[in-house]
Amino acid sequence: MVGRPLIGVSTYLESGARWGVWELEAALLPVGYPRLVQRAGGLAAMLPPDDPANAAAAVARVDGLVIAGGPDVEPVRYGAEPHPRTGPPAPERDAWELALIDAALAAGVPLLGICRGMQLLNVALGGTLVQHLDGHAEVVGVFGSHTVKPVPGTLYAAAVPEETTVPTYHHQAVDRLGRNLIPSAHAADGTVEAVELPSPAWVLGVQWHPEMGDDVRVMRALVEAAGG
Repeated sequence: MVGRPLIGVSTYLESGARWGVWELEAALLPVGYPRLVQRAGGLAAMLPPDDPANAAAAVARVDGLVIAGGPDVEPVRYGAEPHPRTGPPAPERDAWELALIDAALAAGVPLLGICRGMQLLNVALGGTLVQHLDGHAEVVGVFGSHTVKPVPGTLYAAAVPEETTVPTYHHQAVDRLGRNLIPSAHAADGTVEAVELPSPAWVLGVQWHPEMGDDVRVMRALVEAAGG
């Protein structure tokens, strides 16, 4: 690998973020994401919500793409009515990140979806979501953990071949898989915990939050694919 691949990471758009004497609208990202990219050997670049028409140009300037975690995907995106437990929509972020995913898939840019990012990848490819399930976010505002088991022969299993305990915080999951996606890890209760596109694409989504743990293997696999 010559140099460090540039990994674009999508960001939150928050109406009121506070620092010092300021409280302003902000594009922000938990620091775990860029730190994980850096620890895995990449350079991190934040990609705040923008006009979806600019997504292809943004993707053309990075070597790899991460769609970060965050709020629930708006159910209208997959033809569903909102569940009472589904959170408020983030339409600007949905539109931007769906456009980023489409651009990355079209250009063959390596793509990693994290939690919401995995769910949005599934929706981008025509899949649907379970809008609420119990047991994967036990305490509000506190990351939990559970084990995930890789599916042998998958891209994910090549990076992490053994069953592992992962940091988790989500209440939604994949329901019907999107076009050509295959499951590559499951939780003990059968929930799909990772999805991917078959080779030669490097496209992987994980339901958990690797940026909250010490295992860099998933991100390192993205960085290596981006540097190839």
